[in-house]
Amino acid sequence: MTDSPEQQRRHVVVRRLRTAIARLPHWWPLPVSVLIGTASGLSYSALAADRYEATSYAMAVAEAGTDPSAALGYAQSYGRLTTSDATLSYAQGAAGEPMRELRSHVRSETSPDSPMIAVTGTSEDRHKAADIANAVIEAVIVSSGHVSKDTGVKLIKFTHAMTPDQPVSPSVPLGAAVGAAAGGLLGGLVLLVRPRRAGPRVSAQVPGQTAEGGGIAQDDRELVR
Repeated sequence: MTDSPEQQRRHVVVRRLRTAIARLPHWWPLPVSVLIGTASGLSYSALAADRYEATSYAMAVAEAGTDPSAALGYAQSYGRLTTSDATLSYAQGAAGEPMRELRSHVRSETSPDSPMIAVTGTSEDRHKAADIANAVIEAVIVSSGHVSKDTGVKLIKFTHAMTPDQPVSPSVPLGAAVGAAAGGLLGGLVLLVRPRRAGPRVSAQVPGQTAEGGGIAQDDRELVR
C-alpha cells in the first residue's frame, strides 16, 4: 500500500525539518528561549492591568501592669488574624468588596523585632487599595479592643494608608528583562538535560593476524609514544 501524494509531501516536509534542525548548532535552544521569554515579558507588561498597593500600620501597646514584651507576641497573633473570616467579614462593608474577593486583595506582615503590623491592600483602583488597607486594619484594631482587658495589650493605628500615585506593576523594560532572564535560565536547563550529539567515530586499525600467514606483520605495527 503506497502513501497518497499528500502523505508523501508531508513526509518530505518532516524530513527536511529534521535535517534543518540537525544542522543547527547545539546551543540553539538558548537564544530561542531568550527571545520567547523577552516576548512574553513584553506582552505581560503591555497588556496587564495596573495594580496599586496601599499599606496601613498598627502597633501593639502593652497597658499598665503588663509586661512590655507581651506586645510583641500579641502583634504576631493579631497579624495572623488579619486575613481570618471574622476580620474580613467585619471589614468587607468599608472595603467595598465581598469577603471572598477581599481575601485575595489583602496581606499582612509583622516584624520579629517590633510590635508592628502592616496591612497592604491591592486593587486595580488606587482609591480602593487604600480603602481595603484602612478597613482591614480598623477591623483588627476593633477586634483587639474587645479582649484588651484580658490580654493587657491593645492595638493603636500607627499610620493611615494613603492613596498611591504610582502602580506597582512591572514596567515594560523590567518585564522584558525578567522575561529574558527566565528564558535564558530555561534555555540553559534545556542544554544541560538534552542528549549530546554523537561525534564522528574514529576507527583505529589494530595489528592482527594476516590472512595468509596468520602472524603479525612487523611493518603494520605502530609505535605509540
